[in-house]
Amino acid sequence: MKRIAKIAGLALAGLALAQGVFAGGKQEPGGLTIEKGTLTVGMEIGYPPMEYFDIDGVTPIGFDVQLGKALADKLGLKVKYVDTAWDGIFAGVNTGKYDVIISSVTITEERLKVFNFSAPYIQNAQAIVAAKGSPIKAQGLEDLAGLKVAYQAETNSDDIMTELGEGGLKFTPLEYDKVINCFDELRLGRTDAILCDSVVAYFYAAQPNNPYEIVWEGMGDELGICMKKGNDVLTAAVQGALDQLYADGTVQKISRSIFGRDLVSPVRK
Repeated sequence: MKRIAKIAGLALAGLALAQGVFAGGKQEPGGLTIEKGTLTVGMEIGYPPMEYFDIDGVTPIGFDVQLGKALADKLGLKVKYVDTAWDGIFAGVNTGKYDVIISSVTITEERLKVFNFSAPYIQNAQAIVAAKGSPIKAQGLEDLAGLKVAYQAETNSDDIMTELGEGGLKFTPLEYDKVINCFDELRLGRTDAILCDSVVAYFYAAQPNNPYEIVWEGMGDELGICMKKGNDVLTAAVQGALDQLYADGTVQKISRSIFGRDLVSPVRK
């Protein structure tokens, strides 16, 4: 948490300047958003329950979608979502395709070196999901040995499975562009297990008549809002708005609407 305190401190140090940009909650001419009057949010819209399309196939919904809208409202801006494949999402914020990434981005030491981040807004962990009634009862990641394991490419799950493979763990990797595909494969019996974020696992395991069971959960990581390195004024503005959304209970309300409980308050302690 020391690194998170440092993030928050840097953001607050620039808050006075940010308030000049967003005076009275309204964007002033020359503000830092790419499109005047709009907060443009990059996300991979295919990662329920954090960001995914409604049944109409057009409207984005989910935790991160609601958080992005609430942040924009607090800043006096409109919100626009840019659906971006995960393998190119970080390049997009660097090239000005969007102002922020709100897409279940884990805060890591490596990413802190090359991007600005808000303080964390929710905690997340890795989880192993198997089919209900499966003999798989994992005590740890090493119990994936000998199994067909599905996971999303270019994610923490991918990094973990790659490292385990390089360390000698024998398993059959099944890598997919979207986590939805992993759950489809498990439902159809074409994989033995899934490694994914716990927030995703909880969502699928909570659906009525679902065929999934969480058989293991690891230690938690923290998710944050990612911005271009050096964009300190926007970082301060986003952090200030996020703090207000916690203080007035908005983020907690979003969590309860998605997960049925408050998963966000622990990261503020």
